[in-house]
Amino acid sequence: MLTLGEIDRTNFRDVIKLSVNETQKTYVADNAYSLAQAKAQPECVPLAVYDGDTLVGFTMYAMDQEDQEYWIYRIMVGQQFQSRGYGRKILSMVLDRIRQDSAHHMVYLSCNPENVWGRALYESVGFRPDGRFHHDEIVYRLEWE
Repeated sequence: MLTLGEIDRTNFRDVIKLSVNETQKTYVADNAYSLAQAKAQPECVPLAVYDGDTLVGFTMYAMDQEDQEYWIYRIMVGQQFQSRGYGRKILSMVLDRIRQDSAHHMVYLSCNPENVWGRALYESVGFRPDGRFHHDEIVYRLEWE
């Protein structure tokens, strides 16, 4: 069973070691950078992703301080765990958490235009480009009622 867990002194080294393959490193920041970002930006919610007791991924979302909307900043699956449907499940779990805030009805994320897999995943669950680019990445928006 897939679960999201806090990152603390017992697992942060394992989270930092988890990485994507070389061809994907231009698509997602490494987890050490993300944890540093979460320290500097306390609105970030970094989470370890476990399948049972096995660490398989990392995700991070936040209420963005500039636009006061939720953003999914990271979704990554360790290279040895890819192509097992984890990315879709992680995305679904993060969206479920964000939807618990009834004051908000949309979420953003950005994706490298060359990340064909990521774009297909996001579009398959209803994310649509909103016409903007952020740090050379396509900004996607998902809205719900």
